[in-house]
Amino acid sequence: MKKARVFLGYLTLILIAISMLYPFFAMVRLSFAGNNEIFSNVGYGFTFANYKNVFKEIPLSTYFLNSLIVAVITTIGQVIFASMAGYAFARMNFKYRNAIFLIVLITMLIPPQVNIIPLFFLMRELHLINTYQALILPALFGGFGVFLMRQYFLGLPKDLEESAKIDGCNLFQTFFKIALPLALPTIATLAIFTFVTSWNSFMWPLIVTNTENMRTLPVGLAIYKGSFREITQWGELLACSVICTLPVIGVFLLGKKYFISDILQGGVKE
Repeated sequence: MKKARVFLGYLTLILIAISMLYPFFAMVRLSFAGNNEIFSNVGYGFTFANYKNVFKEIPLSTYFLNSLIVAVITTIGQVIFASMAGYAFARMNFKYRNAIFLIVLITMLIPPQVNIIPLFFLMRELHLINTYQALILPALFGGFGVFLMRQYFLGLPKDLEESAKIDGCNLFQTFFKIALPLALPTIATLAIFTFVTSWNSFMWPLIVTNTENMRTLPVGLAIYKGSFREITQWGELLACSVICTLPVIGVFLLGKKYFISDILQGGVKE
């Protein structure tokens, strides 16, 4: 009976995995097919014309570079600020610490769409419209990252930090040499979520950019799809989608080891 349950469990997981992976593999396969073959009942050919045409018709390399710059800088900044703020809330005693942390948590309850108009006017007053600063600055700080890092540092044994202090380490040395290296799984988790969120961001880049040389991939793909054409080039759109997906998959594969260890760490009872 137990073996049957295990078999059914694995079978269910395999079917779920197939249902989630099939659309992606179908997208990759159809991106190499001709536009007339996608909706036909005959077999699909294999051509790189869709990828070549995409780079010819739109500045895809510029969109890709903009998205990469914004996502990488946002991820690095988010990790740095969230780690330092989370450690401060977890280990430092200062006035109104809990009240300030409560305000940080409240920011997580506010829908991002609510902040778009005030942020736009702020960027306009700072003369940052259509710049990298406008795309990056609003995303450098997030309540979720601070909360995630604080919860990890709260569970970190204080004996390690006290030993470092006895050896002569100050607060910053203890943070950078002891706490931060031990937090790598949580940092990798935060970095993956931040990169994916920044890479897929659409509404804010659409509002704050107005020239092609500053547009990101999601915005460029949406404009390309909505361009005035007699026939929608689905093969080229699928090629764009594949290109948009590859960096996210790469980041997850690079941080997979730390991401999985962080998930498993929460299920171990000491």
